[in-house]
Amino acid sequence: MPRPQPLPPGPGQESVWDYPRPPRLERTARTVEIWLGGEKIAETTDAYRVLETSHPPTYYLPREAFRPGVLSPAPGGSVCEWKGEASYWTLSVGDKVAGSAGWSYERPTPAFAPIAGHIAVYAGRMDECRVDGVRVTPQPGGFYGGWITPDVVGPFKGEPGTWGW
Repeated sequence: MPRPQPLPPGPGQESVWDYPRPPRLERTARTVEIWLGGEKIAETTDAYRVLETSHPPTYYLPREAFRPGVLSPAPGGSVCEWKGEASYWTLSVGDKVAGSAGWSYERPTPAFAPIAGHIAVYAGRMDECRVDGVRVTPQPGGFYGGWITPDVVGPFKGEPGTWGW
């Protein structure tokens, strides 16, 4: 499949087509917030972003950023060729349960060692996720977990027909 035509970034924007492959890990001090069941369940200014060609950033929050009792281990797992073996997490607050909506790398590959134990979530399975107060749009499709904000431009992997990118 031919490479899609990247959108040109405007002032203050990044193109996901300028992100590297293999992906890069980058610390961010941006405020990252997550809501579920009408309640804020996580907030931090000490997250990491994983940046990979054609993908919006995936945010990994320290476990301490989540309210106590929100996270519980979920069955299953998967393997990322870059980060290693993933574990899954169910997030819940009150009667709201989002099964296998988060994941972590407890023993990541050396290049991703800083995110050991950090949790990423599928924005589309939460009520809302924000970066610096701006509500994110989930990466298209149900497989990837990137967060789209106005400061990143695509096109983004995940839409129908993009599997071969």
